Amino acid sequence: MAPIALENEDHSRDAAFNKAMHGKSVDSKGFRSMLNKDHDAHKAATDEYFKHWDNKSAGTETVEVREARKAEYATLTRQYYNLATDLYEYGWGGSFHFCRFAYGEGFHRAIARHEHYLAHTMGLRQGMKVLDVGCGVGGPAREIAKFAGVNIVGLNNNDYQIERAGKYAAQEGLSDHLSFTKGDFMQMSFPAESFDAVYAIEATVHAPSLEGVYSQIFRVLKPGGVFGVYEWFMTDRYDNDNPHHREVRLGIEQGDGISNMVRVSEGLEAIKAAGFELEMHEDLADRTDARPWYYPLDGDLRMASSLGDVLTIARMTRIGRFLAHTAVGGLERIGVAPKGTKRTADSLAYAADCLVAGGKEKLFTPMYLMIARKPKA
Repeated sequence: MAPIALENEDHSRDAAFNKAMHGKSVDSKGFRSMLNKDHDAHKAATDEYFKHWDNKSAGTETVEVREARKAEYATLTRQYYNLATDLYEYGWGGSFHFCRFAYGEGFHRAIARHEHYLAHTMGLRQGMKVLDVGCGVGGPAREIAKFAGVNIVGLNNNDYQIERAGKYAAQEGLSDHLSFTKGDFMQMSFPAESFDAVYAIEATVHAPSLEGVYSQIFRVLKPGGVFGVYEWFMTDRYDNDNPHHREVRLGIEQGDGISNMVRVSEGLEAIKAAGFELEMHEDLADRTDARPWYYPLDGDLRMASSLGDVLTIARMTRIGRFLAHTAVGGLERIGVAPKGTKRTADSLAYAADCLVAGGKEKLFTPMYLMIARKPKA
């Protein structure tokens, strides 16, 4: 593996910025959280994030541009979630990931089943000490703790998400089984061989090097410990010399805070190079399901299985997004919403269109499952 330059961590700086930008918005949700931000700090986060994408189209993308994003992977990801977390929770819920859909299965039930399937496939058991790499606001950790009876440490480099994760865990009476800690998954501070198991759900795609983050996971796992991951990949149908393919990839990366997304074959090489024994791997998006994983973003309300799902999915349709973004734009103009909120929402919307295109054309998967084990000796 070529050496990866790691960003210097500064937790005091990040905590101060979190306090300045988010204030007491951790205690609210939805549009109230979006509006309850410090406007100057929000502008700083917007400028810091979008500098990586402004005037850098797929047609003119260079290796140097991608390397610059990789060099600031931690800041890029942290500022992305400073901007996008409230929008995610409003539109999707507390588990920031995709899932498969069985016949008649509701949206939130399908999300939970996807988490249960990972825990089951990994063989998580009562009392295990488990690390959740890139835990978001803790939705999967809460579900897996209840499902498998494990004790979970959530690792995250975004202070706002950590605060929200802790709040939600306390609300559900899970504080004895869940804790959340600040850190960069490329340079974990945990002692070697600390965890019985590690999982990551659509999170390690934010790493500048998969071999780098997988090697850190390998280090903190006990011998014989298991690592399970749902990874975002471009499939091996992806051709970087194809302008349309590059537009799809770059749209996903910009709208989802990703510095460097790679193909399946590169990911499989990375997990083996980190030292793992790969026990199984499969693109779950290739399974024949009643509805495709991207249907909520595609906006076909005929696929919704209940009135509740209709209301959830309606927010994510093009019309739903247009109405929400128009409302946010109006609030920006009168100074109620901080400037940059609509730009972030628009970037997420464009990414949604690219995700759908990537799914339909089999260029992209958000659910490549890998189960790997650290050798016992």
